Amino acid sequence: MKLMKSKTMYIKANAKINLGFNILGRREDGYHLIDSIYLPLTLHDTIEITLIPNGNDTYVTCDSFVSIPSKYNLAHIAISKAREIFHFEEQFRINIHKSIPMGAGLGGGSSDAAACLQAIFKMLEITPTKKQLKDLALSIGVDVVYFLMLGLPARVDGVGEHLKPIKIKKDYYCLLVKPHEPLSTKDVYDKSDTYEALPIANLDLVSKGLEEGDDELIANNLSNALYVPAKDMLPKLTKIEQELKDYGFKIVSMTGSGSSMFALTDNKKLVKKAENYFDKLGYEVEKCKIHRQDNL
Repeated sequence: MKLMKSKTMYIKANAKINLGFNILGRREDGYHLIDSIYLPLTLHDTIEITLIPNGNDTYVTCDSFVSIPSKYNLAHIAISKAREIFHFEEQFRINIHKSIPMGAGLGGGSSDAAACLQAIFKMLEITPTKKQLKDLALSIGVDVVYFLMLGLPARVDGVGEHLKPIKIKKDYYCLLVKPHEPLSTKDVYDKSDTYEALPIANLDLVSKGLEEGDDELIANNLSNALYVPAKDMLPKLTKIEQELKDYGFKIVSMTGSGSSMFALTDNKKLVKKAENYFDKLGYEVEKCKIHRQDNL
């Protein structure tokens, strides 16, 4: 294969939040059918990828999962699966600097995997078809489809493979407030299966609220089905939710399977003040923005 002159790339892997999350069923293979709105954040991990033409293996290091063997993280799995499809022999050294909290429902691992694939395809001048990309992403993890194939504000359904871009009128700031305890995605999903009924968000109206800049419409139709099991597993999430609302935020919810809670607003001063307030309370706090289609 012809290689690019540059053998090292630095890339960003953005986080996301779920603005509303519905569980519509579960397939026989264990995957849950979902309906959600994914919003990409300016919060991102930074990844350094170096090509090793005559290397014996691909090495992945990360400053947030020292105890997890390299070959069991999604970035390494993604490269291994891509190698099976595209038959490249080159090896890579990958260093992931984590800014996206783990176990937080922000899609950090999936985004890292997708970003590594995008970089390697560029370095090796590989041009996958859309079907190859989707099949590859689904074999790694359902959120990888979103990050690999779109990464824009989108309505996402199926098991995460159906993506429809949406428009956002306002420039939203996002305040992420996370307890120090993480939540396992598998555990939260498994517990969700034990409930007879879970809340259903009206995502048509949430989408309309985003397009029209109507915060009340968004807030009044927002829910996350996984918040029900998550707050039973980690009760302090309810306290954080109430604290965010008491501080003056209208749009407040949990993202993904948690444990991050978030608040959206176009009031920059409110976010700055709240960031200091929740930091003093001892939570993990991140202030960032939502990426709209026109400012990526």
